[in-house]
Amino acid sequence: MKSSSQAVPLMAILMLVLLVSPSSVAAITCGDVLRNISPCVSYLISGSGMPPPPCCAGAKALAASCTTTADRQTACGCIKTASKSLNVKPALAKALPGNCQINLGFTVDPNIDCSTIS
Repeated sequence: MKSSSQAVPLMAILMLVLLVSPSSVAAITCGDVLRNISPCVSYLISGSGMPPPPCCAGAKALAASCTTTADRQTACGCIKTASKSLNVKPALAKALPGNCQINLGFTVDPNIDCSTIS
């Protein structure tokens, strides 16, 4: 059972990210992105080694949803905002796509300029 102390920050992040509007029209929303990566939150904050299978399943679903430039830019912005707010381990975030054997079309990095993603 998840503790309420983990649920509160995640809900706050969900609300914050839902308020961020993408600069271009995308089929994917921050809500979609966060639903997909929510199984990764604990791992990205305090984990080590390989990500758990539910995390990789969510990351794969996210990668499959990012079919356009607008989708990738939106996903990037959502992940960037959430990762900064949650204080995730940058090395784990950067390694996640490779460890889950996916290609998001961008690097998971808190300093990335999402507008440059094509």
